[in-house]
Amino acid sequence: MAKENKNLNKKPKVSPYWIYGIIIAVFLGLQLFGGSAFQNSKEIKTSEFIKYLEDGDVKEVVIISNTKTARVFLTEDALKKTVHEKARSKGFMPTGNVPNYTLKFGDLGNFEDRIDDIITKNNLPTSRNADIESNAFGDFLISLLPFILIIGVWIFIMRRMSAGGGGGAGGQIFNIGKSKAKLFDEKTDTKTSFKDVAGLEGAKEEVQEIVDFLKFPEKYTSLGGKIPKGALLVGPPGTGKTLLAKAVAGEAKVPFFSLSGSDFVEMFVGVGASRVRDLFKQAKEKSPSIIFIDEIDAIGRARGKNNFSGSNDERENTLNQLLTEMDGFGTNTNVIVLAATNRADVLDSALMRAGRFDRQIYVDLPDVRERKEIFEVHLRPLKKEETLDIDFLAKQTPGFSGADIANVCNESALIAARKGKKAVNKQDFLDAVDRIVGGLEKKNKIITPEEKKAIAIHEAGHATVSWMLEHAAPLVKVTIVPRGQSLGAAWYLPEERLIVRPEQMLDEMCATMGGRAAEKVIFDKISTGALSDLEKVTKQARGMVTVYGLSDKIGNLTYYDSSGQQNNGFTKPYSEETAVLIDKEISSIIEEQYQRAIKILEDNKDKLTELADVLLEKEVIFKDNLEKIFGKRPFEKAEVISEEEE
Repeated sequence: MAKENKNLNKKPKVSPYWIYGIIIAVFLGLQLFGGSAFQNSKEIKTSEFIKYLEDGDVKEVVIISNTKTARVFLTEDALKKTVHEKARSKGFMPTGNVPNYTLKFGDLGNFEDRIDDIITKNNLPTSRNADIESNAFGDFLISLLPFILIIGVWIFIMRRMSAGGGGGAGGQIFNIGKSKAKLFDEKTDTKTSFKDVAGLEGAKEEVQEIVDFLKFPEKYTSLGGKIPKGALLVGPPGTGKTLLAKAVAGEAKVPFFSLSGSDFVEMFVGVGASRVRDLFKQAKEKSPSIIFIDEIDAIGRARGKNNFSGSNDERENTLNQLLTEMDGFGTNTNVIVLAATNRADVLDSALMRAGRFDRQIYVDLPDVRERKEIFEVHLRPLKKEETLDIDFLAKQTPGFSGADIANVCNESALIAARKGKKAVNKQDFLDAVDRIVGGLEKKNKIITPEEKKAIAIHEAGHATVSWMLEHAAPLVKVTIVPRGQSLGAAWYLPEERLIVRPEQMLDEMCATMGGRAAEKVIFDKISTGALSDLEKVTKQARGMVTVYGLSDKIGNLTYYDSSGQQNNGFTKPYSEETAVLIDKEISSIIEEQYQRAIKILEDNKDKLTELADVLLEKEVIFKDNLEKIFGKRPFEKAEVISEEEE
């Protein structure tokens, strides 16, 4: 029976375009072969016709004035002549009115006068008649042509809409409200398992348990527990939220529906809510099942905010339907909803409550141990040196997400290939990190000697101050080669801290201000080159005062709302007097660290100048160059980060 069904499915399908082609061919055939009967008559020149007329061979001439065509009928005696042998054929589908010859003429009056003169002069029995040719079928077809075009365009638009945005089975415009979710097929689609998800141990354990709920529900329900309704994956971009969902799709032995939040959005009113209903209807029919909605903030944004038009908001209707389907009358507990977003602060509170998303799984940036595991995953397809230290790579990439690490691995392979290497080594990875963080090197950028010296002094100031401060991040290298939008850069390896103390923040701010302070100490002038430094320290000082409550004058207060639900769009959360105090405190903190950096550099002015000269000569210096000038750092930690090869 299975083979018979396969053979039935292999029957050729009749395309509608074949039907259209047959209809057009019939119309053309009727037009060509059902038109004038004299189309198969031999066409002659006017000079030949005059000769035949003068010889008395023409019995009748019928002049068609509207087409400037003449039909020539010969006499019985003339048809017996050899010269008219080809005119004896009566053509295709012969009738009694088929002419022997046809010809085209120019001016109607001149042609008629010439025929009359020859007939009168030679006393011929030839008759001259006039007629008008008409094609009733052609005229009828032309009158129908506008309607045919309108119907054809309408059919074309309907087919395009059903193919592009119609969605659902049947492919018709009326199915536009059907869900556009993709049903994951583990046999044909690409498999991603939990083995491919490195790091994220806590999040992976939570997601694995959700899969376990659906595989063995009796294990949990036997104790009276209920299967969770949903889990929300929250975290910065590139941390692996969608990858976790792909792993669930690869591991789960249940139907897995995957779609994006923007798939619910449509220009037609009511389509979003209709698609939500259809999605959950399909999921319930195939329960137990999993629904994954990526970027749920596209439809889950908090209701009532920034909606001043007073009109019916289609996005809110879609969200209301989603809320009802997830936890409302008639909901089915055998459908689990997974969702991912990196903007949890804008989501509606009704969507975040328990009973809809029972679990909120925070997918954070990986730590050094997890970065090592992620490197091991992305290094598998690369041809790398056997001596490559993965621990070193993990330590060199603090704050990198999983997507950033994948980009580093790919960029290092491209750099090695560009250099003609057979394997990727440590230096290629370091160059890839520099390329991603700082941008592309611009060695051909035109810089005057004075500007180059100022850049060297600026970067040497950063290096000197950071070397002298205990809590400043350890220096990796300093360069004055332009990269991206910066003219120079000092590269640090910040310590990964869970809590930060005021003295640590102040030391970092002082090191950041070291560049401008060095310009002041050496040239007694400042420049615009410290823009990014000023932006960084201003942000840090504002955070100390208004967010973390680390200012004695402001006290233990914060004006930061981490939930994002506070609606203070029209008023500030503090008075004008407090605003003045905040501005003064921010300025005081930055100025204090600037003066501190100037004092450190004045005490070490000769070493600062020596370091700037080395930097001008080599363009790139590393940690060992600073050790030759300043000596060992007095507060170096036991675990020293390996310096880069020059």
